[in-house]
Amino acid sequence: RCIAGLGVGLISAMIPLYQSETSPKWIRGTVVGAYQLAITIGLLLAAIVNNATALRNDSGSYRIPIAVQFLWSLIICGGLLLLPETPRFLVKQDKHEQAAKALSVLRRLDVTHPALVEELSEIEANHRYEMSLEKASYLDCFRGNIGKRLLTGCLLQGLQQLTGVNFIFYYGTQYFQNAGFEDPFIISVITNCVNVFSTFPGLYLVEKLGRRNLLLLGASGMAVCQFIVAITGTVAGTTDRAAQQAAIAFVCIYIYFFASTWGPVAWVVTGEIFPLKVRAKCLSMTTATNWLLNFGIAYATPYMVRDGPGYANLQSKVFFIWGGCCFICIIFTWFLIYETKGLSLEQVDELYQTVNKAWQSKKFRPQISFH
Repeated sequence: RCIAGLGVGLISAMIPLYQSETSPKWIRGTVVGAYQLAITIGLLLAAIVNNATALRNDSGSYRIPIAVQFLWSLIICGGLLLLPETPRFLVKQDKHEQAAKALSVLRRLDVTHPALVEELSEIEANHRYEMSLEKASYLDCFRGNIGKRLLTGCLLQGLQQLTGVNFIFYYGTQYFQNAGFEDPFIISVITNCVNVFSTFPGLYLVEKLGRRNLLLLGASGMAVCQFIVAITGTVAGTTDRAAQQAAIAFVCIYIYFFASTWGPVAWVVTGEIFPLKVRAKCLSMTTATNWLLNFGIAYATPYMVRDGPGYANLQSKVFFIWGGCCFICIIFTWFLIYETKGLSLEQVDELYQTVNKAWQSKKFRPQISFH
């Protein structure tokens, strides 16, 4: 489990970074959002495998779900052998010829094509400017403008976890059982199916509506659903079948809002807001924040919902907490999330240097160009 955790930690920081640095600006949000789609498919497959092995009385009940992980590891390792290094990393290493070849493979254009030459020139010029300042350490990630971006990234990843989505996927089976549902495992599979199929609208809307609008819409929808589930569960208890069905319906609607907004867009935004010289360092910290809150919620939730000495016995009232966090998400998005739709990573850097207020970011037009 420790080795698997190390692997997951590494790839969850590196994959959005790789996707951001290799994707064209017009489709970058959709490509990075596909990372969340892969996560939701994994959760669905895990729920199905867990359901299939739940009644086994031998070690296969846990060995089989763990063994399934090997297949995806082999797919990643095999795929990496075919993928080029990111042009921005190669520029950072002063391997400009290799950067041109890598960008040529990624864009399917000849190295002499004007569009490719212009994009590479922009990357190189921006890197020269960054290096003219000085090399960056981890301490520099907390200073000035970059510190603001790091705070945005860490809060975004932390709040993504605090929306309560992992309560449903980690403890949904147990919660639904306590709430009186007949077959909680099946309900768990249903919620995972909703999670997968709801991610597809998000992949389209992230480039249509933009990052900021989608996060505001998602946080508002999630807050309403969480409060309805909390009120329904608290008032009706575990005996009212109609109330239970209404709670499941709004849990599914909540998952729709999460999977089409905060699920993919959190990875999209954190992958594109940092300058090249500190991108890997900052992304390692934002991803660590995500996993830290993931662990904290997984650890604390049983104490929050269970009945008995030493437990809070919140039951459905726990959804009031998640709903409150979703309301905080609305305020956070309004004040700290910049609109980066349609901008190159270098133009995103210019946006943060020239625009002080997030709600004014839609008016930004890039001024610096490299021809």
